[in-house]
Amino acid sequence: MSALTPDTPMKRVAVVGAGPAGLYAAEELVRQDRHRIHVDVLDRLPAPYGLVRYGVAPDHPRIKSITGSLRRILDHPRVRFLGAVALGADVTRQDLLDHYDAVVYAAGAAADRRLEVPGEDLPGSCSATAFVSWYSGHPDAPAPLPLDTERVAVVGAGNVALDLARVLTRPVADLERTDMPEPVLDALRASAVREVVVLARRGPWHARFTPKELRELVGLDGVDLVVDPRQLVPLEGLEPDRTAQTNLRILTEAAQRAPTGAPRRVELRFCARPLRLLGTDRVTGLEIERTTERPGATITGAGERETLTVGAVVRAVGYRGAPLDTVPFDPARGVVPNDKGRVLDADGALCPGEYVTGWLKRGPSGVVGTNKLDSAETVALLLDDLDERRPRRHPDLAGVLDRRGVRPIGLEGWSRIDTAERELGATRGRERTKIADWPTLLRLGKGPHPAREEPEELPWPS
Repeated sequence: MSALTPDTPMKRVAVVGAGPAGLYAAEELVRQDRHRIHVDVLDRLPAPYGLVRYGVAPDHPRIKSITGSLRRILDHPRVRFLGAVALGADVTRQDLLDHYDAVVYAAGAAADRRLEVPGEDLPGSCSATAFVSWYSGHPDAPAPLPLDTERVAVVGAGNVALDLARVLTRPVADLERTDMPEPVLDALRASAVREVVVLARRGPWHARFTPKELRELVGLDGVDLVVDPRQLVPLEGLEPDRTAQTNLRILTEAAQRAPTGAPRRVELRFCARPLRLLGTDRVTGLEIERTTERPGATITGAGERETLTVGAVVRAVGYRGAPLDTVPFDPARGVVPNDKGRVLDADGALCPGEYVTGWLKRGPSGVVGTNKLDSAETVALLLDDLDERRPRRHPDLAGVLDRRGVRPIGLEGWSRIDTAERELGATRGRERTKIADWPTLLRLGKGPHPAREEPEELPWPS
């Protein structure tokens, strides 16, 4: 039975990041009965939900439906959403340590890994991070490359690579039912792309995409999937796991199908690595090399080279975390150094009151549900530490934000954005159409300006 009473001192915890990892951490903090805790969830964006909103493919509504349960976390009376508040620009790490009993960093992995080959920075080359953010309606993401070329190369062997191939070749009529912003749909309607070549450095037995994603690509109307059956023979001495065996069966069936002459096609090429991007003012080609591998050994170049004529290259070789203000950071791994969620400094010593969860803790791995277990582990340690820490009264962060002229977007503001997107979608026969420009998001989220009307009051708990 809980020993908490209305007189139990309230403790404050800041969670930086309103994606699944951060919101699951908030849920763990307010549902436990060891401490009375109020949670402020800060995010630099006006909208919550992180990669569920800005990273899940728009034509995967089942995964995106998790926002309903995430919204219920934000609705908790001891959880407060502070959108459009950026760590490092609007508040500092020290501000958070001064105003909260504990801080949980859950800002995800917003950066991308590079190919590290010549020509990678040519116009017409971009990261999957940028491309996915654009078609998902992220306000920071302009169109990352022109779609005025017939052939595009995607480098990668995960679900994101297949998402990119599917979005670039899928009939736009299918995408018109999603929440894609209208400018994105306009660009896809005008797209000249007719072929996407997906390149994987290793064989299909090492591919990281799931059978579900692969089947979806195989079943696209108006798209031929091309696979060379000679690439599907497993390495001698290799025992593919169950997922790899399923993928190999699906790929073998696809390889046996004769091309239908569909207007668009996707080619999956395995054991091929990029050597350099070609072009002067923009990408005009990609030089690749066939690779060989042995079980348990690294891949090596086979010396057989080929130049693909492509007008764009998208790298989908993984995400990585980015530094947050002065928070300790391991640039080699792209994570905040930690011991099961407790933040460590450069010397390996604990940083009291600081914690990390999600991709910023473990790297970009797992599915959305993995973050729930991860956050539970971090919060359990946080609560143990609170047991040992003497309670102290903290001033509310509201004073700092007010003095700096920062007007956070609260839950009411996000609800206005949400309503506006649903109303915009209804005019097009869709459930939602995302709003992707900063001025409109801020205008809707912050409401009337104080100079014209009474400002909206955020519920600053006592």
